[in-house]
Amino acid sequence: MLKSITLAAGLVALGATTAFAHVTLEVGEAPAGSGYKAVLRVPHGCEGSPTLKVIVRIPEGVIAVKPMPHAGWTLETVKGKYAKSYDYYGTPLTEGVTEITWSGGKLLDEHYDEFVFRGMLAADLAPGMLYFPVVQECETGAERWIEIPEAGKTADDYESPAPGLNVLPKP
Repeated sequence: MLKSITLAAGLVALGATTAFAHVTLEVGEAPAGSGYKAVLRVPHGCEGSPTLKVIVRIPEGVIAVKPMPHAGWTLETVKGKYAKSYDYYGTPLTEGVTEITWSGGKLLDEHYDEFVFRGMLAADLAPGMLYFPVVQECETGAERWIEIPEAGKTADDYESPAPGLNVLPKP
């Protein structure tokens, strides 16, 4: 009995460690048509190497994105056309930030950090998962958190899943 409990506790601890090994979003769900503050949690470097750059691709339907500057890091954005026009408080938006890069800092492998941006989830976003692919570049190597689950699968089925947001129906 004690062996079973110890084994179960070990498996739970292993699962918890695995879950924290990925770049994730602090808040995992939000309704369509709402503002959303995305906090990307970066738990480690690349196999012992410090992180020097974090790049996130903004998915279609997340509009009016504004990244938060991060002390000690350079902030850059890429803007582009949206696939369609979105209503932003009565103003049509046809383009905006599609990628954010924080670079020039140094996040040691034994440290944890967060990178933040805010935006609006379009009112017509369908309920379901929305993914924010992230590339974490390090002094040596990179981690590419870019895998988007196929139908019938979840992020748990992948080694390097993109951080996901569960879009809820508009209230």
